[in-house]
Amino acid sequence: MCTNRGVAYIQPGVVEVQEIAYPELALGSRKCEHGVILKIVSTNICGSDQHMVRGRTTAPAGLILGHEITGLVVEAGRDVEFIQVGDLVSVPFNIACGRCRNCKVGQTGICLNVNPARPGAAYGYVDMGGWVGGQAEYVMVPYADFNLLKFPDSDQAMAKIRDLTLLSDIFPTGFHGAVTAGVGPGSIVYVAGAGPVGLACAASCHLLGAAVVIVGDLIPERLEQARTFGCETVDLRSETPLADQIAAIVGVPEVDCAVDCVGFEARGHGHDAVTERPATVLNAVMEVTRAGGGIGIPGLYVTGDPGASDEAAKVGSLSIRIGLGWAKSHSFMTGQCPVMKYHRQLMNAILYDKIQIAKAVNVEVIRLDDAVRGYQDFDRGAAKKFVIDPHGLIAA
Repeated sequence: MCTNRGVAYIQPGVVEVQEIAYPELALGSRKCEHGVILKIVSTNICGSDQHMVRGRTTAPAGLILGHEITGLVVEAGRDVEFIQVGDLVSVPFNIACGRCRNCKVGQTGICLNVNPARPGAAYGYVDMGGWVGGQAEYVMVPYADFNLLKFPDSDQAMAKIRDLTLLSDIFPTGFHGAVTAGVGPGSIVYVAGAGPVGLACAASCHLLGAAVVIVGDLIPERLEQARTFGCETVDLRSETPLADQIAAIVGVPEVDCAVDCVGFEARGHGHDAVTERPATVLNAVMEVTRAGGGIGIPGLYVTGDPGASDEAAKVGSLSIRIGLGWAKSHSFMTGQCPVMKYHRQLMNAILYDKIQIAKAVNVEVIRLDDAVRGYQDFDRGAAKKFVIDPHGLIAA
């Protein structure tokens, strides 16, 4: 019997690499004949994981983390027809059945059958169905024929694995934020947040033909990373209002569309930069987006935040200026990215050298045993995307 290890959330600020059970093709007491077991090739640390590790969700102790997974099929259930042992595959972080009304129209982020608590599920995430996460050596993936994206050539894929590993979440999520905000050829865009999703969004804006991509953040190193691939930047620690900083770049204090890649742990701008202000980004993007413009919101907002600064925010109630957005006829799109809507096209963009997404988000490959350090460095604001290599396959 193979052994398995995974990254477990222990308590706020603490994760550990632990021995965990080797996955089985089972859902509770019944056999999961539509599933596969993967040997993990790469699995990434996500900002959404960091929310849990900071104690900002109701995640239980012992949860095995990780929803950004790329792996090699080592076992397949009897009912799996089109995925075979030996295939190298990308795993959407959304777990979807492929059978419910939402899945059938492409809304795989809110599948109705894979989470008894609410629509939508994910690996290794609080309130998302109890599925074991993939920051491990092996993981079980259900509904394999529907969920998995097979790479057409494994050798070609391994040569670009640092890019392709980002197809499980942040590249499609950033792209989704840009698409739903209405980014297109000639757009002037503001991207709030220069973490990995924000950087992936900014790179996606370029891929979609944006004329100017402006990225805002509080961390100078992240802004410097954004500038490495042609973004303009604004320093949100500055006392100069955001609109004025945008005007200094494009001549007017507004943009065509904006994307919130920060979420509920947002801080204030200027003198408030040291204080948590969870509605700051939502209000700021409404202020600077032109009348009739679009706002994409892939940044995470939660219904339960025990570490929030006030009682309302603890249940996800924020003081947003919805009247401003209404008056300017803004469109808003929120929620999980339906990864399967985009991942095949984005795979091709990578394979045919239309984008270098790993370079844009500054991927650093680490061992599974270095995952604790990866979480610590990420929490300190490192301008990197940490990719875990559990079996040394990327290094090799």
